[in-house]
Amino acid sequence: MKNSFFALVACGWLCASASGVAEVKPASLFTDHMVLQRGTDAPVWGTAAAGEAVTVSLHGQIQSTTTGKDGHWMVHLRKLQAGGPYEMRIAGANTIVLKDVMVGEVWLASGQSNMVFTISAKAASFAGMTDEDKEIAAANHPDIRMFTVKPLKALTPEAEPVGEWQVCTPENAPGFSAVGYTFARALERELKVPVGILTVAYGASTAQSWIPRETMAVDPLLKPMLDSFDAIEAFYQTHPGATTTQAPPVPQTINGRAASNGALRDPVQDQHQPTVLYNGMLHPVVPYGIRGAIWYQGESVVGGRKGVELYPHVMETLVNDWRKEWGEGEFPFYAVQLAALKNVSNNPVIREQQARILALPHTGLAVTIDVGDADNVHPKNKVPVGERLALIALANTYAKKLEYSGPRFSSMKIEGSAIRLRFTHSGDGLLAKGGTLHWFQIAGSDRMFVDAEAVIEGDTVVVKSTKVAAPVAVRYAWDNYPEGSNFFNQEGLPAAPFRTDNWDALTETALQFTGK
Repeated sequence: MKNSFFALVACGWLCASASGVAEVKPASLFTDHMVLQRGTDAPVWGTAAAGEAVTVSLHGQIQSTTTGKDGHWMVHLRKLQAGGPYEMRIAGANTIVLKDVMVGEVWLASGQSNMVFTISAKAASFAGMTDEDKEIAAANHPDIRMFTVKPLKALTPEAEPVGEWQVCTPENAPGFSAVGYTFARALERELKVPVGILTVAYGASTAQSWIPRETMAVDPLLKPMLDSFDAIEAFYQTHPGATTTQAPPVPQTINGRAASNGALRDPVQDQHQPTVLYNGMLHPVVPYGIRGAIWYQGESVVGGRKGVELYPHVMETLVNDWRKEWGEGEFPFYAVQLAALKNVSNNPVIREQQARILALPHTGLAVTIDVGDADNVHPKNKVPVGERLALIALANTYAKKLEYSGPRFSSMKIEGSAIRLRFTHSGDGLLAKGGTLHWFQIAGSDRMFVDAEAVIEGDTVVVKSTKVAAPVAVRYAWDNYPEGSNFFNQEGLPAAPFRTDNWDALTETALQFTGK
């Protein structure tokens, strides 16, 4: 854990200490029904009077400490084994007993609205899984728990998240993140241990909103966004009643939204601004013990060429920073690639930029090109999303022997008027789901792509067209909404959209954004 954690939250806990609050109190993450991470040194923290002795006990393990001058205490429960339910006793001048505590696997679920997306439409108007009534009735999994952090944007780091741990029952499940739930359900089914999900997500949020100020301030590529935010916030504070047209100009960024005319709103309350969700929602849960993170975000990448180019760097920064924040090494970070949608927000170039996260160690990408909705940015078929994330985790984090990815392009060879493609993750064999492969395109040196015939031959795909005598490149599912893309492996996992060329595809995408 970084020393900066204590510095950032000291002011909040100092206030509690200075006001004479002497009772031992755990942080709000520690409630009845919580899940603690097994096999690591799980931190437990809270407040009490300065200099007070505090003891935390769980399942025969006892850890003690003395509260610092700032009124803050922390202990680590060492190498807990999966199990429960247990009682946790936190004792000092008073004693608090937390009941129904489980030990198992804990994952952070973050991103924007498709991670917020709840099982039931009654919990969020844009949500509601396919067959939600059936899903809710079957959501009786007492070993699955979820803590959903209340949405909050803030200028400076908050000390406490608002929320509580809830057991997965038909009564509680409607408000659960659907992706978080289906991911947890698949893990619990295979691992046979309790699973906890920390849902820390906000609709329409940009990646930079989840990165701390200190990190952005020293990054020359990200600092301009932070400087712009600071300038607009200072203007807002000193010019009450100002309009958006009077405010400092906003440079084009990843989200690149044009400001609407009208009263200037507080930039802090805009989830597209840098740092505000890190401050309000993520910082308060650090350094709760987790195994890793799952992430569903990217629909906000609509900033034209500059924004699309910058997105991989922002995500790399986010992953690296979160890993530093937790101090648990290079924990797994598994993301969802955007589903198909008839909108430029789900452009194939953005999907390609999302895939660059795989250059980082211990990362993965769940492909969802086949479960999109033509007109709905919030597709309801969330079961494959959670289960594909779980496959990645089971194979790479938990060392299960299974295929976790669809075919992944590895190389090509020109053979006369055809191109032969080779793939990794072929599994038990390549599959044209439904009969004939669709959405393969081929081009010659003129870079004009045309629809092509594609045929599976063993562990390869041969692509050709009578319109291209001397082909040089192939693309697959290269469209916002490649309806009917059907290239899978026998395990039922779809191939991600790909291209064999390195030609400039950002310009054509930028034109879609700007309409010019």
